[in-house]
Amino acid sequence: MCGILGVVAKTPVNQVLYDGLLVLQHRGQDAAGIVTAEGNTFHMHKGPGLVRDVFRTRNMRALPGNLGIGHVRYPTAGSAESSAESQPFYVNSPFGIVLGHNGNLTNSEQLKQDLFRQDLRHVNTSSDSEVLLNVLAHELQDRAANHRLDPATIFAAVSGVHRRCRGAYAVVAMISGYGLLAFRDPYGIRPLVFGRHLAEEGVEYLVASESVALDALGFQLLRDVAPGEAIFIDYDGNFYSKQCAQNPARFPCIFEYVYLARPDSVIDGILVYEARLNMGRSLAEKIKREMPELDLDVVIPIPDSSRPSALELSYQLNVAYREGFVKNRYIGRTFIMPGQGVRRRSVRQKLNTIGMEFRGKNVMLVDDSIVRGTTSREIVQMARESGARQVYFASAAPPVRYPNVYGIDMPTRQELIANGRSDEEIAREIGADALIYQDLPALKEDVRAVNPAITVFETSCFDGQYVTGDVTPEYLSFLETLRCDGARHAGTGIPSSQLDLNLVATD
Repeated sequence: MCGILGVVAKTPVNQVLYDGLLVLQHRGQDAAGIVTAEGNTFHMHKGPGLVRDVFRTRNMRALPGNLGIGHVRYPTAGSAESSAESQPFYVNSPFGIVLGHNGNLTNSEQLKQDLFRQDLRHVNTSSDSEVLLNVLAHELQDRAANHRLDPATIFAAVSGVHRRCRGAYAVVAMISGYGLLAFRDPYGIRPLVFGRHLAEEGVEYLVASESVALDALGFQLLRDVAPGEAIFIDYDGNFYSKQCAQNPARFPCIFEYVYLARPDSVIDGILVYEARLNMGRSLAEKIKREMPELDLDVVIPIPDSSRPSALELSYQLNVAYREGFVKNRYIGRTFIMPGQGVRRRSVRQKLNTIGMEFRGKNVMLVDDSIVRGTTSREIVQMARESGARQVYFASAAPPVRYPNVYGIDMPTRQELIANGRSDEEIAREIGADALIYQDLPALKEDVRAVNPAITVFETSCFDGQYVTGDVTPEYLSFLETLRCDGARHAGTGIPSSQLDLNLVATD
């Protein structure tokens, strides 16, 4: 899960990119980067940390130009912060190209070997985004007659990328002297939208991971980039698009609607907020059906993404909705923090209880999902310490039993609390008096109901079905070995690129 932006404007874009990355900050807090284009010259600044910390006034002044791309990154399991892993990445041959990527290539190791042995290209970091950049550069080089590009040649190169790369990827890139390129993998797993703004000077375009970036910056949402599609916008603002994949199919990641995306985003024609309301409604129906004996006094969400589901659940159950937790906005999201120890310690720094909402009450806590169970266990304990008589726990998502290999940090099966445990065992593990999960068919219908044109979803973390068809048990074991080894190095201060192992970075 990362956030990407690309903009072609008639005026300087540095402030637009900065503001857009702030809106997408929830998609990654590990690092941030901006590259702008001024003629044939790229200007870059990137580094580890939040957007507000990476960029100072002097950095912004050094980013002139009317084209640009931006990226916010979240950390991989076991990887230490390193400016070398920050995006966008850059190559200068055969053209100057910068690229930012959201997703994960499942065949990056094979691609690295092919790049070195066949394409004569060197990859300097552990990031699969750099692999993707070099594959794109090579495909452009193979097709550019007389070292010149046109939209047809660029789209042919993207077709070559689709043939070689497997996994999930949403990409923004700039080609020096030509313009902005954006494309999405043939399954449309990771989100990508674009819009335009009718400025006095002419039409401006913005590409982003989520529609909220367009809203905040005054751009009109046009549509999603289709699975397998590429769009190209030249320096003059001329827009081109083409389907570049054979047999594309739309499988948006359902976890975007459960947790990752902002509630005010529209992804593949689905308003995230409405989907989460539906999740609360179907979860309430399951509670009525399977736990009619529950005597509830209050429904309390675990901030922030569970609020719509909790609100609708309380309405359907005719139980009071209350805010029982206050969130410290200056602590990072625990789900995307590196290292289990840091994740556990940060929970109580991140949340504090309002005691009056718990004291002497039977409480239903609602969260969007339960992944490792660390946060859930601490929150249940906090509710009990605040005087709750009974603590029940509801998850708006089904049990997370399988790793996600398409860009979400769910590193090993052993870390997933639902792996190998029944609901009753999980309830005991987190200390709840009872636990209820959403059903997967109901979750799919909750999201599909907002846009019936979307008929299937990428749901591998719930059912172990990997839509790209290339994820084998051996591959999952390989990833777990690498990530467990990387976790042992976490906190050493050694950049992951310097460790004696070839980490697969998830960007």
